[in-house]
Amino acid sequence: MQIWPAIDLRGGKCVRLQQGDYARETVFGDDPAAMASHWVGLGAEYLHLVDLDGARQGTPGNLRAVQAILEAVRVPCEFGGGVRSEETIRQLLDLGVARLVVGTLAIKQPEWFGRMCRLFPGRLVLGIDAKDGRVATDGWLQTSDVAAIDLARRFAREPIAAIVYTDIATDGMMAGPNVAAMAAMQAAIDLPVVASGGVTVKEDVARLAAARMAGCIIGRALYEGTLTLPDALEASRLG
Repeated sequence: MQIWPAIDLRGGKCVRLQQGDYARETVFGDDPAAMASHWVGLGAEYLHLVDLDGARQGTPGNLRAVQAILEAVRVPCEFGGGVRSEETIRQLLDLGVARLVVGTLAIKQPEWFGRMCRLFPGRLVLGIDAKDGRVATDGWLQTSDVAAIDLARRFAREPIAAIVYTDIATDGMMAGPNVAAMAAMQAAIDLPVVASGGVTVKEDVARLAAARMAGCIIGRALYEGTLTLPDALEASRLG
């Protein structure tokens, strides 16, 4: 199982939110490139970058920080937050991002997303953020009536790289992941599913690995020290 340390960007700084709430922000550093180098130095083979400003405003707002990260490390970097146009997709791929997470527009404009998947095969990730099994959009500011698994199945035949499935209720809360929901999503579709939200300790990673998840995104736990990256990497091999 792949381990993706998360670097959430807001105002050029590394931050974490609780349950996607912009009013509950913790700043963990003002040098995203140094943070990226830190995780790679500890063994990270992938990085998950989130532009929180972009998720809220609809266009990326931390490109300078992203570029600095890409210049500092040589591992595949995944980017999400404000990816809502073909122009933005081309700009980020040209910058050197390995793959892009699209969430809001996948549900609001599914035909557009399908077309982008075919235009950029293997480079786009379907980002599904859900609460109680229902999809949330616009930086988690809105919750739809679309079931997460139904959305995944709608795009199951498109040439997408993976699905990043985030459980909003657990994200940033340090209370453990919703393993049952993650496993149900992985079982429902024949695509790699990357679990996100709630991972707190080594055992959480082992449980997701045992559920045959393709990957796991880890954020606050790494920054607050309840889980070390070497331990997470070790647990990822237990499945």
